[in-house]
Amino acid sequence: METNIMMIDDASHYLRLKLKTSYYLAAKGDICRFRFGASWHSRKSEIEK
Repeated sequence: METNIMMIDDASHYLRLKLKTSYYLAAKGDICRFRFGASWHSRKSEIEK
């Protein structure tokens, strides 16, 4: 079963970005993200936009 929620490091790999760039874009608001526990997550449908 494929989930729609990705951790930020999975999202960076999916987008072919460096992890530092993904965190920068998430902080800037270009990548929609939310905190779940101690880590950041993103919805795959939001990343594909």
